[in-house]
Amino acid sequence: MAITTETDLDVAIIGAGLSGIGMAAHMQMRCPDRSFALFERRADIGGTWDLFRYPGVRSDSDMHTLGFGFEPWTDDKSIADGDAILRYLNHIVDDRGIRPHIRFGTRILSADWNPASARWVIVSEEADGQRHRTTARFLYIGAGYYDYDALHDAQIPGIADFSGTVVHPQFWPAGLDHAGKRVVVIGSGATAVTLVPALAETSAHVTMLQRTPTWCGIMPAQDKTAIMLRRFLPARLAYKLVRLKNTRMQDFVFRKARSEPAKVGGFLKSKIKEALGDKYDSATWTAPYGPWDQRLCLVPDGDLFAAIRAGKADVVTDHIDHVDATGIRLASGSHLGADIIVTATGLRIATAGKIAISLAGVPVNFADHYWYKGCMFSNVPNLAMAFGYLNASWTLRADLTADYICRVLNAMKARRSDVAVPVLPADENPGEDNVFDFSSGYLRRSLHMMPKSAPVLPWRLNQDYLHDKRWMKRNPVEDGILRLEPAGASAGMAQKAE
Repeated sequence: MAITTETDLDVAIIGAGLSGIGMAAHMQMRCPDRSFALFERRADIGGTWDLFRYPGVRSDSDMHTLGFGFEPWTDDKSIADGDAILRYLNHIVDDRGIRPHIRFGTRILSADWNPASARWVIVSEEADGQRHRTTARFLYIGAGYYDYDALHDAQIPGIADFSGTVVHPQFWPAGLDHAGKRVVVIGSGATAVTLVPALAETSAHVTMLQRTPTWCGIMPAQDKTAIMLRRFLPARLAYKLVRLKNTRMQDFVFRKARSEPAKVGGFLKSKIKEALGDKYDSATWTAPYGPWDQRLCLVPDGDLFAAIRAGKADVVTDHIDHVDATGIRLASGSHLGADIIVTATGLRIATAGKIAISLAGVPVNFADHYWYKGCMFSNVPNLAMAFGYLNASWTLRADLTADYICRVLNAMKARRSDVAVPVLPADENPGEDNVFDFSSGYLRRSLHMMPKSAPVLPWRLNQDYLHDKRWMKRNPVEDGILRLEPAGASAGMAQKAE
């Protein structure tokens, strides 16, 4: 198929979700003289929030930290539903004139770095199969880390024998009628905890079938401090203060959970016991790991526990023996009858949006490269990737990353440089440390494809937002590691062994 050559850009942004929109907004604020385009394979903005359409879909952290630092979140609900988040993103895109820069229905197939011209040669494909070539001086990947095409197959025995409806939350069918139906949700993570109370509103009954319990924390859906401050202060100042409060609280809870897991676990269970009353069972809500060894599941206003207390839902802890035509046979011998089975068993991780990245025709295996400042990669020029925090809101690092890359772009302009590359000499070994020290299945399944992370900065994907915020702003762009050079100077650098 013929490939049509398109325009030359300063920055190609992959994805029009939180990360991509954030980068576009930062470019308008920090680099207004540079050209950019967002390449979005879907028909609308939002990324994850446009993809996930299951009942009750909502944020898994408060919107004062999941929102952008430059755009206040002003809704009363701090734990927001998916539609509210999409309204927030659409407001930003339209208010700031970003939408004309978005190329919808465009999937990036490959990006190859040409050292001689210091350009990424990007091949994209539209829905009708037409392919185009675009060149860009800098590549910013904001595609998230979920595989949008394929789900994690939990290999549930006998699932094909079920006579009812089987659905995965990632591909929730529009118009699925669950009213008056018996529903079994397999899983106990954030998605399951969100689905159960939403389904319980109209279903005959909902059972959350968990193999092992998950730590859950009850949190108000509304932030009373935010609502109060907005009455007396300008929206931006109120937002800034609440964002500071919440980031510090998140940091405190995470550190406390890691240092005193028994104490934090006891507190979490005491709140669940209050919410469930005589329906509380300690074993059901005691995970076999410490709080924050996996991401803590938020239960806004205790809605999950309200559904259980009302008899609309329950939780069963057991293993699946097999699925039959009418439901699920458990290892204990009992049987869960069902009309609908929801497999909330996890997602698949994808690196760099599944784009074929290469340097002068040599494929890049990100597992062979180190993170640099949480967004660039050792010996890979003019490329950054947004990758959020595992123990805090995604957007906190996306904001830091976008701001930093704009600083890099401005330093390149000031130096009249074409190339920005974090150099790690072949004879240097910064060591390795597993910053993905979380027991979540989706993380453990993807460790083999993740970039390396060292014990110390800057070759580390750090998990400390408060530290990173100070360090990223104070640490200079030209730190002795990131080299700014003319085209061709780093032609062979990216191929050096790590």
